[in-house]
Amino acid sequence: MKSKTLTVSIDCSPKKVYAFVSNAKNLPKWAKTFCKSVKKTGRQWLMNTSLGPLKLRFAPKNNLGVLDHFIKPPKGQDIVVPMRVISNGKTSEVVFTLFQQPDMSVENFAKDQEMVEQDLATLKQVMERSSDQ
Repeated sequence: MKSKTLTVSIDCSPKKVYAFVSNAKNLPKWAKTFCKSVKKTGRQWLMNTSLGPLKLRFAPKNNLGVLDHFIKPPKGQDIVVPMRVISNGKTSEVVFTLFQQPDMSVENFAKDQEMVEQDLATLKQVMERSSDQ
């Protein structure tokens, strides 16, 4: 699959960024182009998205900054979304890899990339605003 890796520098500690992003309840606060709301049902998260309801799970909590998440569409296989928060001194680098899915057009892949870039910019704003307080 074709891929695109996107990054954003955030003037906030990696520990805070990781804690915020790894909490699925915060998705609608920063992934606004995709996630409209999220709720936990049993052991699973269910997102209301621009594509309809999707199941979501995160990689287990870890000290490495791994924020991978897995989206389960109603039909088909899990979509793997690799994501990391990396220490850059007292600040953070967030790395997000987007894959062009087999049935996705070049145009839709470009739209997805724009959405992720917008969401990463929102994450930067949210985290830097919270670190000022």
